[in-house]
Amino acid sequence: MQLILTNLKHFFATLTLLLALTFALALYFGVDVDYGDDERAYKVGDEGPHVFFQGDQLQVNHIRGSREQGFYLQQQEVPLGQRLKTEVYFPLENTSFSLEIHGDIKTPAIEYQDDEAILVLSDIESAYKTLRDFLIAAKVIDTKLNWTFGKGHLVLLGDFVDRDSSTTQVLWFIYQLEQLALMHGGTVHYILGNHEIKNLQGNFQSAAKKYQYVATLLGKQQFELYDEQSLLGRWLASKNTAELINGHLFVHGGLHPKLAELNYSLSDLNQIVRSQYRIGYFPKPDQGDLEYLLSTRYGPSWYRGYFEDDLTQHQVEATLTKFNAQAVVVGHTPQWRVKSLYQGKVLAVNVRHPRDYRGSIPPRSSEGLLIRQGQYFRLNATGEQSSL
Repeated sequence: MQLILTNLKHFFATLTLLLALTFALALYFGVDVDYGDDERAYKVGDEGPHVFFQGDQLQVNHIRGSREQGFYLQQQEVPLGQRLKTEVYFPLENTSFSLEIHGDIKTPAIEYQDDEAILVLSDIESAYKTLRDFLIAAKVIDTKLNWTFGKGHLVLLGDFVDRDSSTTQVLWFIYQLEQLALMHGGTVHYILGNHEIKNLQGNFQSAAKKYQYVATLLGKQQFELYDEQSLLGRWLASKNTAELINGHLFVHGGLHPKLAELNYSLSDLNQIVRSQYRIGYFPKPDQGDLEYLLSTRYGPSWYRGYFEDDLTQHQVEATLTKFNAQAVVVGHTPQWRVKSLYQGKVLAVNVRHPRDYRGSIPPRSSEGLLIRQGQYFRLNATGEQSSL
């Protein structure tokens, strides 16, 4: 009996040690575990609006009803030149925010130069509450969602869709923020990430399953939620892959060092990548140097070389010199904290943000990057700043 007890003690001691080691390795490699599954994540009643171009009109759709009572579509048609005020419902809090919809979509500029502050965050992954609360704490907006960042630049560095169940809310929130910022002389820069591009290409492997049902209730296939007849789809497809703001280059993944040797301007880069937003990539025998713009390994929305390749300081700086930038700011590759790499030439901002409808172990906490008067600050979820 004593031998059995001794062996059991050794077994549980070894098991505890292995679990502790596994947890430590998970933390080291940036792994966390989601838990919980709030049933409100699956609510599709009051989902919307989903807006589609129909000739010279916009068709505005909200899903009404419930599983118990049955679902139906509330539809409204609006002439293209007219603006429509509507609401976006958020099931987690049983609240809504106001929105003004219009069909006027323009491609943003790619270069900006002024002395205004820049706030950057990335990879929100459909967590509307997290995005909203972070912007309130950072004093970009107030609790009534009014713009309070003056003429500042808010840079949303891609992957704001997929994973969680608030994609509709996140996209319309950004859409509305653009308009509010413009009224005060500010700018919202929505740089596309690989997940926005996936959605434009009809790849929803990482999307919440809820949106399959949303598409069905709208009488559509899921890819039509963001196709060329969708207002959100056309708006997303107008966005840039990279922008230069006050001497800083903003891109979701990064720039392969080979680009320093090629004859592509920043304008070329954006035009070529944008032209392929809706076309899935595959290697072609005659593609040449285009793989450094379009491939899902080397393209600017996908590249992880700053973190996974053995780049030299010279390679990083050569690419920056090519595009007249003093530093590059990227998301895509997860970090535990916003950090500076390559002697301040690469700034990484993708941290693991809290989800709307699930918890995680260890707990997640948002951070962003504030660039002000040539200095870099890490901004946490309570609005506190620390020098980077």
